[in-house]
Amino acid sequence: MKTLSKLTAALLCTAALGGAVYSAGNVPEAKAQNQTVFHDKRPIITPQSLPSGAYDPNGDFSNDPNPKIEHLFLPWEDVDLATLSTADAYARQRGRDLLITVEPWSWARDWRVAPDDLLNGILAGHYDANMAAICSAAAKLDRPVTIRWAQEMDEKNGQFTWAYWNADGYVKAYRHAIKVCRQSLPSAKYMWSPMGKEGLEAYYPGDEYVDVIGLSVFGYQPFDQRKLGRDSTFVEATKPGYDRVKGFKKPIVIAELGYQGNEAYVHAWAEEANKPHDQFPKLTAVVYFNDREVYPWPDGLGRPDWRVASPLLN
Repeated sequence: MKTLSKLTAALLCTAALGGAVYSAGNVPEAKAQNQTVFHDKRPIITPQSLPSGAYDPNGDFSNDPNPKIEHLFLPWEDVDLATLSTADAYARQRGRDLLITVEPWSWARDWRVAPDDLLNGILAGHYDANMAAICSAAAKLDRPVTIRWAQEMDEKNGQFTWAYWNADGYVKAYRHAIKVCRQSLPSAKYMWSPMGKEGLEAYYPGDEYVDVIGLSVFGYQPFDQRKLGRDSTFVEATKPGYDRVKGFKKPIVIAELGYQGNEAYVHAWAEEANKPHDQFPKLTAVVYFNDREVYPWPDGLGRPDWRVASPLLN
């Protein structure tokens, strides 16, 4: 569950030049007349923390020395790949590696094709040029690259076209896309990235096609209260997905992390997210998703705001 920012790489440049910037460790707060509190929600990093990263179109992590991973989202249609070099320069200046999520569709909803048509087109090679173009451009970049293709295929909430495929179709499509990419980008790591839902194992494409596993972990206090009658913790939210993928014996990264709630809820998540936990020995990095949600959560709970510089809930 996430939001997508059009031409993310270009926005990274914009953010670096003029976006909102908060130095690491700052905790800006402002109270309006209605007592809405704005609070820097970023994960708390200590010398013992796991490596951190961020998807950061708003530029809040621009001057933060902690992130070691810069996360980009790209559709494989309607994208200006020249912006990848801008993102590469931005990451190089900050000593960050690149995690590139490639989504097999257009971000223009009117141009998206039906799930079966997309799957059949991929397997027939009709989209090979799209994948090859992205991977050829990524091969020219300075920073180490991880490619994450068609994420959260196990999340059946209707957001992603590829989540409508059955497991066999997804596996075939994933393998095909990675084979195409490796032809021009053999040095990359390839990330298979389920949401973490029950049954994800059927979508595993095989060890040959996976270097690292990504998970998505989100904490939204209104959802917790509705479903659990209490607040969840980072460990509690991470454990089910982690336990389902740890048997594949691959390094595990939280590729998307977000949380929203009141001050106590946010602080608890921020304190725990990048901390090493005995329950998660294969967890190697945590990447924050610093943007708003565009896809509504269930039960009329709306769109959480994961941004680190967003208002806390009352």
